[in-house]
Amino acid sequence: MSVEPAVRTSGDPEEARKPDPPGARSAWASLRPLVLRLHFYAGVLIAPFLLVAATTGLLYAASYQAERIVYADELRVPVGGSELPVSRQVAAAREAHPEGEVGAVRPSPEDGATTRVLLSGVPGVNADHTLAVFVNPYTGEVTGALEQYGSTGALPLRTWIDELHRDLHLGQPGRLYSELAASWLWVIAAGGLVLWFGRRRARRRIRGATGRRRTLSLHGTVGVWAAVGLFFVSATGLTWSTYAGQSVTDLREAVGQTTPVLDAGASSGGEHAEHMGAGGSAGAQGEDIGLDAALSTARAEHLSNPVEIVPPADASSGYVVRQIQRSWPEKQDAVAIDPATGEVTDVVRFADYPVLAKLSRWGIDAHTGVLFGAVNQLVLIALCSGLILLIVLGYRMWWQRGRGSAFGRPLPRGAWQKVPPHVLVPLMAAVAALGYFVPLLGIPLVAFLALDIALGEYAYRRGRRTYSAAD
Repeated sequence: MSVEPAVRTSGDPEEARKPDPPGARSAWASLRPLVLRLHFYAGVLIAPFLLVAATTGLLYAASYQAERIVYADELRVPVGGSELPVSRQVAAAREAHPEGEVGAVRPSPEDGATTRVLLSGVPGVNADHTLAVFVNPYTGEVTGALEQYGSTGALPLRTWIDELHRDLHLGQPGRLYSELAASWLWVIAAGGLVLWFGRRRARRRIRGATGRRRTLSLHGTVGVWAAVGLFFVSATGLTWSTYAGQSVTDLREAVGQTTPVLDAGASSGGEHAEHMGAGGSAGAQGEDIGLDAALSTARAEHLSNPVEIVPPADASSGYVVRQIQRSWPEKQDAVAIDPATGEVTDVVRFADYPVLAKLSRWGIDAHTGVLFGAVNQLVLIALCSGLILLIVLGYRMWWQRGRGSAFGRPLPRGAWQKVPPHVLVPLMAAVAALGYFVPLLGIPLVAFLALDIALGEYAYRRGRRTYSAAD
């Protein structure tokens, strides 16, 4: 939640003079210095990563609306009379862009929206991306072609910002920064929240305060209001991270809560292949009912717009038609269709997803700003702005702690030695288990403790070892 403790220690005489209430020397009284130190140091050291994540996240939340403006010529056309068959729209796209293969087709989802014909294997296009050819559904005119990425159909502007937020355009190694930020965000938020409530700061007002007190009050107020959102983006960010995300996947598999997989194999036999997003070409070997018949069959199964049609990749697989609406209410039903007979061979309904699969889908979509549309994006923009403000205020408090001429001294070490064993041992066990499942929380914490102990021992041997006044 912040980069500075939400309570004062040394350097604040008024706070130092306040006596602890009767019974305050309890488990909380012994834990408070430890929480304070962890909150301060975690905030100071992780804040740069959080600042980058918050800034790029803010840009990403705003990119949806920016995308509509920048690519308006490709995305929108005047509303016409009747729409052409999907097969004719695909033929128009292929005439303009014969390169690659048709990997999927996204028919116009609403009046005035273009159809997207997604081409895979196009030279010069990233292997993980497709070339989206935009077709006027009323006239068959090609309005443009842009590189597209991901299930939400991100175009170049949003794709660039997405990759900046996810990995700083450094590929897989760059993803460590975002996972580190997500792993520690909830820890910092929880520490600040506990400290705030521990000092009953909700009863204090900003009005009339000056200097560091005012900064601290504003910092605490913003942090408390933002806490729930910060917990959410931290948890959902970890859901598809590299290491913690794998732990989540393993847990879901262990309890039978994985997302159902559509069997897209054709009923005529052969090896079944799942084609949720795979490339392919319209018209596998042998008879083929075609895109229009496949879409008509899907409509009969109550798959309404927006949908994506994935042609068969080979003679042993069929068409896949799936709904791609990620906004509320979500439409994620999918059907597999035999290309020779037009029969539905498999159906997956979002309503039948296990609970954790639904929660994962909703969480990721809310994190990326699509679940509740523009409202979702505005909330994310406000949350990212709040986090940026918290970081700035935290560093300002650290500066003010040094009386405005330099950053204040770090909090003295030794707080853990005051924690009773019956509290410390279970706490260490819980932290160790959590660090195992969230490696980029556990590894930096172990590294910090090792360095802190080494510095403490060095200071002790030189006769300069100190402990927190709050101990």
